[in-house]
Amino acid sequence: MKRDSIIENIREELARADESMKAAELLYQHSLLNDAVSRLYYFALFYVRAMLLTKGFEAKSHEGALRLLSFHFVKPKTVNPEIAHIFSRLMKYRGEADYNPSYVFTSDDYLLFRSEAEKMAFAIKSYIKEQDYFP
Repeated sequence: MKRDSIIENIREELARADESMKAAELLYQHSLLNDAVSRLYYFALFYVRAMLLTKGFEAKSHEGALRLLSFHFVKPKTVNPEIAHIFSRLMKYRGEADYNPSYVFTSDDYLLFRSEAEKMAFAIKSYIKEQDYFP
């Protein structure tokens, strides 16, 4: 993939992340907490996908994104392992939000998850800038 294509794809992933965060906030404001938590996960996923693109990787599944993140960024100590932990937790919570009707999230849960997702996004954005791929 050519550098210009990578930059364009990163831009698209980050735009999707921004949309997911806006949706999460709207859902949160309307007390639709399970859906808000689910959208937070997608916010994180799109950031991870953007970072993977810097090394030419495209995940084919949610689990694949986590494996690629862990193997190509955490294991070689390119990013703090906390990034993978946050992403993994958000993935778990998304599963609960989407598939477990008895699982109830609170506003405090959402605010904590949002803070973690934003921390992860900041670290990934910094990495993308360092690699000179920031659109």
